[in-house]
Amino acid sequence: MLFFITTRLARAALTIAFVVTFAFVVLRLSGDPAMLILSVDAPPEAIEAFRRSWGLDRPIWEQYAAYAIKALSGDFGNSMRDGRPAIELVLERVPMTLAITLPALLIKLFVGIPAGVFAALHRNSMIDRLTMMVSVAGFTVPSFVLALVLVLIFAVQLGWLPSGGSESWQHAILPIVTLGAAGAAVLARFTRSAMLEVLGQPYIRTASAKGVPWRRVIADHALPNAAIPTVTIIGFMIGSLIAGAVVVESVFAWPGVGRLLVAAVSNRDLAVVQAILLAIALSMVAANLVVDIAYGWLDPRLRRSRGHA
Repeated sequence: MLFFITTRLARAALTIAFVVTFAFVVLRLSGDPAMLILSVDAPPEAIEAFRRSWGLDRPIWEQYAAYAIKALSGDFGNSMRDGRPAIELVLERVPMTLAITLPALLIKLFVGIPAGVFAALHRNSMIDRLTMMVSVAGFTVPSFVLALVLVLIFAVQLGWLPSGGSESWQHAILPIVTLGAAGAAVLARFTRSAMLEVLGQPYIRTASAKGVPWRRVIADHALPNAAIPTVTIIGFMIGSLIAGAVVVESVFAWPGVGRLLVAAVSNRDLAVVQAILLAIALSMVAANLVVDIAYGWLDPRLRRSRGHA
């Protein structure tokens, strides 16, 4: 088990290093921040002074080396817009993002999983077809389209909810529903497929033939085994709590990390973009590590194989 965790941690460190390096290089090749922040009409002397002050006049490998050394000590640079530490700007926005993504995650779990299980247990019934039809619609409709439809119905026509902003808890309802609906649709489809595969296994038929009550067969055998592939999707959803709200936050003018990322990319605020991408990479890697450990807990065969390793 120790070898397994060490291997996963090493892989996680390499993944984070790759993401940071890739983002660093691409951002510096995508345009000159000085031209955007100071405007193209700025005097050449001002542009050169800006580049020198932010180290943009040095070769890219020198810039990367300086950034990596500072990052290892916890210094992720300052915003080119207001001079504040980039990580401070990001951490300020994290609570607002979690305020809509965590409730949305609960909707995904408590709607998507039961819907998928119920549809699998009533395969080919009207309920199954209706559930899958709604699931496919929620899965295929882009989040910004769903967001605009919800705004049109509940904000414009009915006037029940505000169309954007963050002044009260009512402003969070539409973003939460938008994020939760799409994720619940995905979970319902995956859970149904996993349940149908498990229900077709010989040990399910054997348990039923031995007279084990059907509810116990489902609770003790079907659900734990169907949870193994579903955990992967749940882990991805947990890891993407920060990254998954970019579009929704922009549509609803919600002041979270996603909206900050859009603004930072538009302004070529390099340090802020890099800090956000690092936070996203860390959350995804941590979620994947938790998923790997959950696999071992759900599947005893994996625990035994890791113990022999």
